[in-house]
Amino acid sequence: MVDVGKWPIFTLLSPQEIASIRKACVFGTSANEAIYITHNDEVFVFGLNCSNCLGTGDNQSTIVPKKLEALCGKKISSLSYGSGPHVVLCTEDGEVYAWGHNGYSQLGNGTTNQGITPVQVCTNLLIKKVVEVACGSHHSLALSLDGDLYAWGYNNCGQVGSGSTANQPTPRRVSNCLQGKIVVGIACGQTSSMAVVNNGEVYGWGYNGNGQLGLGNNGNQLTPCRVAALHSVCVLQIACGYAHTLALTDEGLLYAWGANTYGQLGTGNKSNQLSPVQIMMEKERVVEIAACHSAHTSAAKTQSGQVYMWGQCRGQSVTFPHLTHFACTDDVFACFATPAVMWRLLSVEHEDFLTVAESLKKEFDSPETSDLKFRVDGKYIYVHKAVLKIRCEHFRTMFQSYWNEDMKEVIEIDQFSYPVYRAFLEYLYTDSVDLPPEDAIGLLDLATSYCENRLKKLCQHIIKRGITVENAFSLLSAAVRYDAEDLEEFCFKFCVNHLTEVTQTTAFWQMDGPLLKEFIAKASKCGAFKN
Repeated sequence: MVDVGKWPIFTLLSPQEIASIRKACVFGTSANEAIYITHNDEVFVFGLNCSNCLGTGDNQSTIVPKKLEALCGKKISSLSYGSGPHVVLCTEDGEVYAWGHNGYSQLGNGTTNQGITPVQVCTNLLIKKVVEVACGSHHSLALSLDGDLYAWGYNNCGQVGSGSTANQPTPRRVSNCLQGKIVVGIACGQTSSMAVVNNGEVYGWGYNGNGQLGLGNNGNQLTPCRVAALHSVCVLQIACGYAHTLALTDEGLLYAWGANTYGQLGTGNKSNQLSPVQIMMEKERVVEIAACHSAHTSAAKTQSGQVYMWGQCRGQSVTFPHLTHFACTDDVFACFATPAVMWRLLSVEHEDFLTVAESLKKEFDSPETSDLKFRVDGKYIYVHKAVLKIRCEHFRTMFQSYWNEDMKEVIEIDQFSYPVYRAFLEYLYTDSVDLPPEDAIGLLDLATSYCENRLKKLCQHIIKRGITVENAFSLLSAAVRYDAEDLEEFCFKFCVNHLTEVTQTTAFWQMDGPLLKEFIAKASKCGAFKN
C-alpha cells in the first residue's frame, strides 16, 4: 500500500484527511505544495503557493487544505507540474485545466498573466479528448485519445517542437516526423520533450546539451527526431529526469541516456551518454520505470516487485541500481529524491490488508474473538489471554497460578476505575495511551502496581503535557504518592512558577496536610514566599 505520509508535507494532515485521499501529487521547487483528490472527488490543495500554483485565487500559503471548487467532481486522470511552478491536468472527460506560473505562456491561454485559479485550456483542445499531460520546466504537452500531441509554452531550445525557438502561447499540434504517427506516451525533461508511438518508436526534441534526446550528438532539435539507436526494440514507457531519459521495452529491457553527473543512468560511472545504453541487464524483467524532470533520481520495479534506485539519493551519487526495501517506485522519490516530489499523480489504494499491529488493535474489546473478560464498575472489557500473557508480566504470573480448567472467564477488578483499566488493557494491544491527565494519575498508579515502567513514563508525559493551574496540585500529589521523582520535580516547578494562581485553587487547600507543609517549606527555601 502506498503511504502518502512518507512525504513530509502530508504530516500536516489529520488521520481522517489522510484516509480520505484517493489521488495525490506533491510538487514545487522544495516539495512544499500538494494537491489531493478525495474518494468523494473533492479537490484540495495546501502548501507554500509559490506563483499562485495552488490555484486558490490568492497568493497566500496555507497549511490547512483549501478546496478547489472549480475542480471538484471533474474526475482528474492525469496531472503534471513545471518549475515555476505551473500545474496542468486533464479529466476523464478529456478537458485540460492549468494555473500557476505563466511567464512563458505555459498555461496555454495566449497570455503571460499568472493563473491564480484553474482555467480550462481551450485553443485546439476543445474538440479533443486529452488522456495525458506532461510538463517541463516551463512548457507543457497534452496527448489526445486519438494519438495527437499538442505543445505550448517556453521554446528557447525547441522543446515545443514547432521548428523555431519562439515561445508558443497556445496549444499547437506537434507534427513533422510525428505526422501520421499515433503517440501513446509522453514525458518532459526540464527543456526537452520525448514521445513514444504505437509501434514502439521513440522521438525526442528540444535541449540536447547532455545527450538527453539519445540521438548520438548534443545538438538541440527544433522538431521531433527519432531515436535511431532503439530501432531494434519496441519501447512501451518513457521517463525523463532533469536531463536524462529512461526507456522500457516490451521485453522488460531498460535503456538510459543523457546527463550522468549523479550516476542517474545507472551505468556504474558518471559519464554522460549521447545514445541509449542498456542497464540492469543481469536483473529480472523490469515492469516500471520512474524519473522526474525536477530531480536527478531514477527508479525501476521488476516483475517480482523488487524496487531499485540510483542517481542522486539524498545527496549521494548512486551509480549502480541499488535494491531497496520499498514496495513501489513512488517511495524512492518520497524518501530519497531532492526535492521529495512525486513523479506522477499517485493513486492511493487503501487495501483491506492489516498489519499485525493493526489486527491486534482491531480485536481489542471484541466479544467475538475474546476468551476472557474483565468486569470493572459493572462494565465488561473483552480481551485475549494469550495477548495479555505475552505483553504483561503481571498477567503472565496471574495465569500461571491457575490450572487451565480453573481459569475464570470473568475477572472482577475493584481497585481501579473503568476508564483507567480499559486504557491499560488497550495499551497492551496498541502501545499507546489516550487519557486526560486526571485519569492518567490513576493509570500511573496501576503502572506502578503492575511494574509497567514504560507505561509509567507514558503517563508522566501525558500529565506533563496536560498540567494546568487548576490541576497542578492534584498532579503533584499523585507524583509524590507514586514515587515519580521526575514528574514530582516538574509539577513542583510549575506550581512555584504559577504560585499566585495555584494557591487560589481549591485543590491547594485540599492538599494532604504533611504534603502541603512539605511544599510550603520547599517553596520557601526557593524564595517563592519571600513576598
